[in-house]
Amino acid sequence: MAGMTEEPFISLRGVRKIYRSGGAEFLAVSDVTMDVKEGELVSLVGPSGCGKTTVMKILAGLHGADGGTVKIGSARSPFDPTRDIGMVFQQALLLKWRTILDNVLLPAEIVGLPMKAARERARDLLNLVGLTGYEQKYPQQLSGGMQQRTAIARAFIHDPKLILMDEPFGALDALTREQMNLEMLRIWRESGKTIIFVTHSIQEAVFLSSHCAVLTAGPAKMADYFPIDLPFPRDLPLKTTDAFGAYARRIYAKLGLGAA
Repeated sequence: MAGMTEEPFISLRGVRKIYRSGGAEFLAVSDVTMDVKEGELVSLVGPSGCGKTTVMKILAGLHGADGGTVKIGSARSPFDPTRDIGMVFQQALLLKWRTILDNVLLPAEIVGLPMKAARERARDLLNLVGLTGYEQKYPQQLSGGMQQRTAIARAFIHDPKLILMDEPFGALDALTREQMNLEMLRIWRESGKTIIFVTHSIQEAVFLSSHCAVLTAGPAKMADYFPIDLPFPRDLPLKTTDAFGAYARRIYAKLGLGAA
């Protein structure tokens, strides 16, 4: 994709995380190493409790690593975690008393961006996610998928360099989730943002990603990290192809769920 450089935008080396409670220690992440170039969409896939969200929180600066190194940004693209991160969670977490437009504008208000320009950008983002005409609606007037589209627009409003998405479609029904996968690919390709996408769905990880990181059951250890060399644009029939199946089988094997 345009904008990629050879220098990694994100570099993790031997990252470890230990949680401590009541004198006991729990090793949540034992060894995660990967490089992510600017403009890539990288999925972190693995079973529940394997440490995917912990890795994402380390990237967000919400947790410090207890070992290894974490580097985000480059000389060409310096990184400020207070300004350069957008986040999308499993639940949209919209404020029910604010309109859709005002929900999208919330990070711009917090960061202190000029509101006239931010309002124009918010309208552009709502158009990007297919919600033009819904600016003055309230969250309860939208479907679950539309609420998540609003949350995606909100994550982009302050033009962050890194988007972190923690199982953003996990609470949606299967058909809506398929549609949101298509929308996610379109939004990513049009925006050119660097995205880390946490999922426990192997199919979703293969379909969305430029690269896929496979984490084993906790304490999380990187079992595999590889490019997904499938053509763009991608559509749902791609999931029925032999090439798609080969990537899925590779992940199943790394997770001990079948032969490669």
